Amino acid sequence: MSDAADSATFPIDGGCDCGAVRYRLLTAPLFVHCCHCRWCQRESGASFALNAMIETDRVANLSGTPDLVETPSASGRGQTIARCPRCRIAVWSHYGSAGPVLAFVRVGTLDQPDALPPDIHIFTSSRQPWVTIAGDVPEVPEYYERERYWSAASLARWQAVLPQIEAYRAARRRRPA
Repeated sequence: MSDAADSATFPIDGGCDCGAVRYRLLTAPLFVHCCHCRWCQRESGASFALNAMIETDRVANLSGTPDLVETPSASGRGQTIARCPRCRIAVWSHYGSAGPVLAFVRVGTLDQPDALPPDIHIFTSSRQPWVTIAGDVPEVPEYYERERYWSAASLARWQAVLPQIEAYRAARRRRPA
């Protein structure tokens, strides 16, 4: 979790363009990824995706019910994208590895997106060559070791939610194809 996220005032609200879907991050996220993988580039239509990873029970729905759209993913486990049913803006995702337990909130949908700068740049091996990463934010060519980059507080929260993630994964393995 970045210093900016530590000092930001929570809760922080966000929503889609048309205002039909509004949500609130009740606490700081676990970590903020700036992902430069080609899959995120394609999905976002931009050079990267900026996602705040947070426990789903720390995202309060203020108004509207997003449509949950199943899509493929580079991992092969798929993802569920929460989109406004009217303007179709993606407000968060649930990736196949953690399912509905974790939300990856699109930082750009926050009312104050500058409150959550990236904690790390990932998959920089496939970043657009004209994207320059400046400053002291770590960057890695692929993914990273959580214990190396996350704060102690975020690691403790991860440990608390891990049994739910493991239960979700076990249930997925038991599902018939």
